[in-house]
Order: sequence, then C-alpha cells, then structure tokens
Amino acid sequence: MNKVLVAEIGSTTTVVNAFGDLESEHPLLLGQGMAPTTVPEGDVRQGLRQAVADLEKRIGPVGTLGEVPFYATSSAAGGLKMTVHGLVPEMTARAAREAALGAGAVLRYQTAGELEEADWREIERLRPNIMLLAGGVDHGDKRVVTENARKLADWFRQANWKVPVVYAGNAAAANSVREILEGGGLSVRVVANVYPDIDELNIEPTRAVIQEVFEQHITEAPGMQAIREIVNGGIRPTPEAVLQAARLIYEEAGDVLIFDVGGATTDVHSVTTGAEENQRLALAPEPLAKRTVEGDLGVYVNAGRVADLLGADFLRRWGENWRAHLRPLPEIAAEIALSEELASAALVHALRRHAGRFRHYYGASGRITRVEGRDLSRIRWVIGTGGALTRLPNGLKMMKEAFAHPGEALFPQERVAYFLDQSYIMASLGVLSRDYRQAAWRLLLESLGVDS
Repeated sequence: MNKVLVAEIGSTTTVVNAFGDLESEHPLLLGQGMAPTTVPEGDVRQGLRQAVADLEKRIGPVGTLGEVPFYATSSAAGGLKMTVHGLVPEMTARAAREAALGAGAVLRYQTAGELEEADWREIERLRPNIMLLAGGVDHGDKRVVTENARKLADWFRQANWKVPVVYAGNAAAANSVREILEGGGLSVRVVANVYPDIDELNIEPTRAVIQEVFEQHITEAPGMQAIREIVNGGIRPTPEAVLQAARLIYEEAGDVLIFDVGGATTDVHSVTTGAEENQRLALAPEPLAKRTVEGDLGVYVNAGRVADLLGADFLRRWGENWRAHLRPLPEIAAEIALSEELASAALVHALRRHAGRFRHYYGASGRITRVEGRDLSRIRWVIGTGGALTRLPNGLKMMKEAFAHPGEALFPQERVAYFLDQSYIMASLGVLSRDYRQAAWRLLLESLGVDS
C-alpha cells in the first residue's frame, strides 16, 4: 500500500497522519502519531521524529521521510508578523486585513491614510516579517499611497534594515510605488488591487503572495529548513490549510464555520455568502472565505490571557497556582477540566469577534439598521478542530454553548449541525485536497461522523 504522510507542526504539539490508497474510492487514515513540538529545545525535527515514532508504534514502519510522499503544515514560528497600511479603514485597509488573515499572517498593526512618525516608531518596535501596502480603487487616488511608499523608503533607508513589501493598491500607482520602494532597498511584490472598485474585494492574489513569504519565514524555526527540503509542495501555513478544507466543505455541502482552538491562538474560519436580505444592509463587502485569528486566545501558550478574561471567578475556582494543572496534553481530571474551561472561554470570545452584528443609526427619517461585519445567519455546519476541541471530552457541548446568547450578533437562524474533526485531520486534508480532492472529502466525512 502506498502511504502518504502529513505533518502538522503547531506551537504546542506536532501531529503526523498517515494515509493510504488516496487514489482509490476507499482512502484510508492509517494512523496518527503525536508529540510535543520541540521549538524550545532548539530543533522542531526532534518533535517530528517523536511523532513519527509514536505513529510507528501504532501502525508499524512508515518509511524514510523524504522517500515517502510527505506534506507539512506549520505554525511553529508563530505566523508572520504583519503590518497593513491602506487608505480608508473600511475599504482598502480592511480588504488588506482580510487577505493577511486568510494567509496565515498575524496582523500586529494597521493604519489608514498618510503614515506618521508615530506609525514608523510602532513599525520599528514590532519588526514585522512582511508589510502590505494598499490604497485607492484602481485609477482613483494615487497621492496617499505614493506618499506612504516614499516615507517608508526614506525611513527604512535611514534605519538600515529591510522587510518585504507587498503592494496591492491602485494599479495606476503600481509602477511608481515599486520604483520608490526599490529605491529604498526594499524587496517589492506587486499584485492585483485588493479593493479594485467600490464594494469589490479581490484578496486571493495577495493571499497567495503572503503564503509564499510565510513558507520562507517558517524556516526560521530551528530545524524547519531541513524539513522544508523533504516535503512535497512546500510547507503550508496551518490556518490556510484549514481554510482550504473549509472551502472544500462549502463546495460539497454548503455554508460552514470552523473553530480551531490551539495552544497559542484560536482561529475561526467561515465560508458563507450570508443572507441575501442582509447583504443589502451591509456597510462593506465581506469575502466568501474569511478567517479571524485571535492571538490572545490559546489554551496553553496564551492561557494567562484567557484567564484574565475570565477574571476573579476563575481564580476563586482554581487559585493563584492554577498553572500547576496546565499541560499541553492534559491527562488527569484536573488538567482536563482546566483546559476545557479555557477552551470554552476562547470559543466564546473568538466567535464574538468573528461574527457581525446589526447596527442601528438614527437620522431625520428615523432608525436605520445596517449590517456590520460577518453575517453567519446561513451557517448550517459548525465544526471543531484543533487539539483542544478534538481531544477534550466536551467539544460539541462547548461549541453549542458558544452560540447560546446571540444578542445583536448575526448567528445562524436555522437548525445547525455540529461536528468534531474526530480524527484531527482537517489541516492535513486541506493540504491533500489540492492533489487528492475526492479522497480528502471522503476522509473528512469519516472524521466528522457523516455518512457519505
């Protein structure tokens, strides 16, 4: 049997999945191995080897990495630190933000309008891995984006450090912006405008370039360069792989939302057009596939920030020494209970940040209602993936409770089906769906417990 391996190298755990017969009508998940990610030890290969060894205990020898087909996703280097600079907050800056988040980047700073000295000081402090410069619809305003390029070129030249810049703004200004930035010694990639016309988003070209930069950046995690040299098709950002799986579900079954609760972040992915009546009320367009990443909501690396959100009640229940029960792979009852409370809180806050809501405005003609943000009213499938939801006992219950009190939020209006990625293979299948689409879909249905 021909085997294919897919590794997911996360901030907390490394998982290796083995698949077989992917070109047949009956593809198989042969087994899964897991181990702590070993970035702190100085080499992620250690964790990968341990995860492969764990896999081989379950299914026997799998072959030598580099000789068997081997794919990988990763967030072990923490995602790309990215800053976004646009023209208007609710237009080009927002469109650029959507492109960044869908590609595995962690957005650290966003500006709109002309850059100021204070913005440069923040950029210097953050030291982003990549910058996205946008502004203006095609053949519209050129002055602001050109001036921003000139300022960035001057500032970087004086500071004597560099960062890759993606330009996704007004096409009429593209040549001038490239010339100015390259004159400052910066590497520039020009792509199609993320906001080419009023109420039109075009974020996929920008996402693709950010993913390329992600793959270059991810090798900065110790040992990752060696892994990159043996994988098929490069190392994909784990969030982008999950979003690819979400697109597959949407195309096969309809509107879907996916929770991915991890040790460092909680990601929410949705693929939906929203209700037609709400589209007419929208303040700004939304992409079909959307991801939000909450860098302060994690059940291990960022557990302290979630505990802060839970406040005094959490400390009364667990005490000041609550971290004594915190484990990347919880096993005993107290560890499991703590991880569940943290995961549940992360779900609620991440969903609230992802979902749009009704906004009411008052004018001379009375109250006007508009839709701001992501309309989830047509969502029919809600799926949980990631180590926390798939390995803790009450993942389904936590997801259902997250939707319990919608208020003004645009939550699903009809019956929703809740599923868990029981085999924890969604990111792996997102990667495989490019080469083995039908196999990926069949295996995904099996993991969700859905009859095909």
